[in-house]
Amino acid sequence: MTGRINWTLFSAVWLLLGCNTLHVREDAVQSRMAYHFDEPAKIWEETFPLGNGRIGLMPDGGTEEENYVLNEISMWSGSKQNTDNPEALKSLPTIRKLLFEGRNDEAQQLMYEKFVCGGAGSRQGYRQPYGSFQIFGNLKLSHLYADGQDTAIRNYRRELSLEDAIASVSFKRGKHTYTREAFTSFSSDVAVIRLAANVKNALNFRIGMNRPERYTVVSDRGDLWMYGHLYEGDVYDPKKRDGEKAIDEVMKEGNGMRYGARLRVLLPGGGQFAVVDDTMLTVKNASEAILLIGMATDYFGKDVDRQIDSLVAAAEAKGYETLKKEHIEAYRNLYDRVHVDFGHVREKETLPINKRLELFNHDKNDPSLQALYFQFGRYLLISSTRPGSLPPNLQGLWCNTVKTPWNGDYHMNINVQMNLWPAEVCNLSELHLPLIEWTKQQVPSGRRTAKVFYNARGWVTHILGNVWEFTAPGEHPSWGATNTSAAWMCAHLYSHYLYTRDTAYLADVYPVMKEAALFFVDMLVEDPRRRYLVTAPTTSPENTYIMSNGRKASVCAGSTMDNQILRELFGNTIEAAGILGVDGDFANILAEKCSRLTPTIIGKNGRIMEWLSPFREAEPQHRHVSHLYGLHPGNEISIEKTPALAEAARRTLEARGDESTGWSMAWKVNFWARLHDGEHAWKLLTDLLKPCLHDGMNYSGGGGTYPNLFCAHPPFQIDGNFGGCAGIAEMLLQSHDGYIEFLPALPDAWETGRFEGLRVQGGGEVAAKWSEGKLQRIKLKALTGGTFCIKAPSDSTNLSVTINGKPASCPIESGILKASLNAGDEMILLL
Repeated sequence: MTGRINWTLFSAVWLLLGCNTLHVREDAVQSRMAYHFDEPAKIWEETFPLGNGRIGLMPDGGTEEENYVLNEISMWSGSKQNTDNPEALKSLPTIRKLLFEGRNDEAQQLMYEKFVCGGAGSRQGYRQPYGSFQIFGNLKLSHLYADGQDTAIRNYRRELSLEDAIASVSFKRGKHTYTREAFTSFSSDVAVIRLAANVKNALNFRIGMNRPERYTVVSDRGDLWMYGHLYEGDVYDPKKRDGEKAIDEVMKEGNGMRYGARLRVLLPGGGQFAVVDDTMLTVKNASEAILLIGMATDYFGKDVDRQIDSLVAAAEAKGYETLKKEHIEAYRNLYDRVHVDFGHVREKETLPINKRLELFNHDKNDPSLQALYFQFGRYLLISSTRPGSLPPNLQGLWCNTVKTPWNGDYHMNINVQMNLWPAEVCNLSELHLPLIEWTKQQVPSGRRTAKVFYNARGWVTHILGNVWEFTAPGEHPSWGATNTSAAWMCAHLYSHYLYTRDTAYLADVYPVMKEAALFFVDMLVEDPRRRYLVTAPTTSPENTYIMSNGRKASVCAGSTMDNQILRELFGNTIEAAGILGVDGDFANILAEKCSRLTPTIIGKNGRIMEWLSPFREAEPQHRHVSHLYGLHPGNEISIEKTPALAEAARRTLEARGDESTGWSMAWKVNFWARLHDGEHAWKLLTDLLKPCLHDGMNYSGGGGTYPNLFCAHPPFQIDGNFGGCAGIAEMLLQSHDGYIEFLPALPDAWETGRFEGLRVQGGGEVAAKWSEGKLQRIKLKALTGGTFCIKAPSDSTNLSVTINGKPASCPIESGILKASLNAGDEMILLL
């Protein structure tokens, strides 16, 4: 655990960074972006997620007993470990030989025996070295009311404002009105809660903190202080290979992540508070109470106590109104960059969100619900990561257990990547940086894994990722053998450059891309059956096929997704080397390797083949659609440049079906948008908004949306929220094919509307307005100088162009309008 950032200093820098935002805003009238309930939360998936990119808070709004779930992005059990397995490399030639002989099931069995990570891997990760993202704790309030007071609760309203990142509660009990506000400050980096009553001395409550395990609470100078250490796990001994032995036998006590939290209670209007049993505070006869909660672990710095004390003291000195004002200002500098409006049905906008979702399941005429869902995705990204922090994990930065599903880790066969799909296009480019920095942090471990498991240069990582730089194959080769995750992560590194055109940044990340490509230069091997280079062994993520002998297997020699990702990695690395003027010889090697990869194949059924052999699918409606990576998020498949592949992709999607897990349906929104089928994309979006209350795991269907708008895998998995948000943007705007296209997949349900502030590749920020399905106005602001290409609308007869307010003449060739702009120039197209 090494020091990484001074959070007090960072909060000030964060505020300043937001102030430099470039806006392309128009005078739109839209609904207030908020949603509400008319009762307290009954389950965690009804609570509101608050976060500032590092700490999180989830209030349930109870009137008698109230709970605030506390979260912190680095709250991980586990530790760095040695995952070497010398037996893996020894077995690699035999595994490949079996694959090339078509004995894939035998190859897979050998991999289970030999080609897995050393140690227990991710199973029961919360008490193993692999670790798990965990709940930080609970803040519990017991509200005490005057004897004889009417106990009926009236006029209850619990609301989350996406515009302010504030959760509020108001209700009437007897003759008294009680209000609460909560936020995780973007400017002061503490959680803030305000409780108030409209009658003097009417606030009375007890308050304490706890968590499911491994904590101590004491009073300290009138505050409550909670602290402890998480499990570190056992250091793996490769001679024992005892990952299956009893959990209690592999524990190390007290050496894991150290954490602490300080609760301070302020009573601006008077009242009394006292410490009870050294673990709880009581407040009596107050009119207003301000709760400040500082939280930290030693992941970002060793001096947890001093960091927390400094944050809480600074927040106390500001006072509530200043804290709230600065928080809103810092948050809005990010949130206010983008606006969307698809129309309104006002009576539906007044419904509690759970009832609104239920109604939408039967009556789809609620366009502003889809706009709300889009902005909720942006809200979650703003709330779950920030520069200098960690990227959002499978649950963002929120969880309510020490046994978070799938360890709340970084799955790299789509999930963590999907989390960042909205970052660039939705004008939150700097929020891409935590994932980029996390990727760079994996390289040293990935080099070791490349050498130990494959005897290859460069770096590699597989499906599993955590905060401890785990890069080895997973414990189950059926899903853990995927080895193109580093290549996929490098697509994000290059995407950030495509949107920003920052060559200094490109020079910084290019070595990471080069080493990821270098690994495959060494690892690719010729398949003697076809003479193409293949990744062997590998999988098509988490999917299974049926062999000719009737047996099922997942491990294979080459997969369509691998080839599509490697063509992208090699192409991006070659392009980056050219831009930077380096590594010409290496670029030639990559070009030669790329030419020997199997092209994307259309099978006899007219669909894109998932594997390089025509295997029968064991699960035709599988949630992963990995063989369409080239359609999205890649750009190998295009309806204009590769129409045959695009048609095959369409047939593939039709065969796969729509119903699936939440994140899978979100991915399909993006697929259909890339195929310019707005109606099908919209249909998948409405499926994604289907109400869901399932709390168990479902790998095939049942996905949808929980009452608080969290995406249901089920259980909760945040990538679906981010994928749905990105899918809406994809329906409105695309720029991956070398030109900007407005409204490429506009559904009839959004016949009239507008958006402002989305970003395009090449360094531009755009806005558009349309009516009756036809574009009326386009605005583009160049954030960097260059030539911008815009696909001209089909009816451009009356097109007029101005640049910086002056009429301009821009050529249209083959349906593409080209304009050379300097940084800061604004171009407007009227139709």
